[in-house]
Amino acid sequence: MDDIETLAEAIRNADTAAALTGAGISAPSGIPTFRGEDGVWDRFDEGQFTYGRFRSDPEGFWADRLELQEAMFGGDYEPNAGHEALAALERDGHLEAICTQNTDGLHADAAAVVRDADVDEPSVEAAESVLELHGNARRVRCTDCGRRREADPIFERAADGELPPTCGCGGVFKPDVVLFGEQLPGAVIQRARSLARESDAFLAIGSSLAVEPAASLPRQASSSGATLGIVNLESTSCDEAAAVVHREDVAEALPRLRELIEG
Repeated sequence: MDDIETLAEAIRNADTAAALTGAGISAPSGIPTFRGEDGVWDRFDEGQFTYGRFRSDPEGFWADRLELQEAMFGGDYEPNAGHEALAALERDGHLEAICTQNTDGLHADAAAVVRDADVDEPSVEAAESVLELHGNARRVRCTDCGRRREADPIFERAADGELPPTCGCGGVFKPDVVLFGEQLPGAVIQRARSLARESDAFLAIGSSLAVEPAASLPRQASSSGATLGIVNLESTSCDEAAAVVHREDVAEALPRLRELIEG
């Protein structure tokens, strides 16, 4: 029995299974990773994208964020086979939820696609199946009134010179993502931690597992008795806690995993 077959058996036998994903699952879709070779933080100073800088220098923050947004999401991208395999496993009841560190919205897109829903208006089921731990870069949020809006028109205003872009109430818009120095949404991380504790099988996919608190979820699952599987091209800090460590492109490994589970 190979690594993927071992993971498939663990998920088939689990009462509760969940997955955590990182940038590696979106790399095959053309979205650059943050760390590693040719990572975004090789080209940008991550210290310029802190919550403290946003508060003290919103104009400069937004000027730099425009460049980062273009580097990250400027091209055409869509869910790949890895996203769709996980979405199908969730739809078919094999995964309770997908927790993601990514802000690209591709898991929600894939969930909508496998449910034959409108991607622009994903179903409630599709939205609830994905826990976006670090937010969603497709949205912005007013720091005063809390109103959320689609990001593209706001970034266009910023590109036209409105730095920082502001809401009708006068508040400053902020990308609806978790910045360095900012806490994760409490309800989201609490549910993710509950899933880690309750899961009989837990997958960590395409993540270096270097950023807390999401990085602690696989270890928490393992210490609670879950079969921990890591699918990643590079080594991670949790490899020694995993029952299975599999080195393969996730866009190839996950469709095979789904076939073995559902076949």
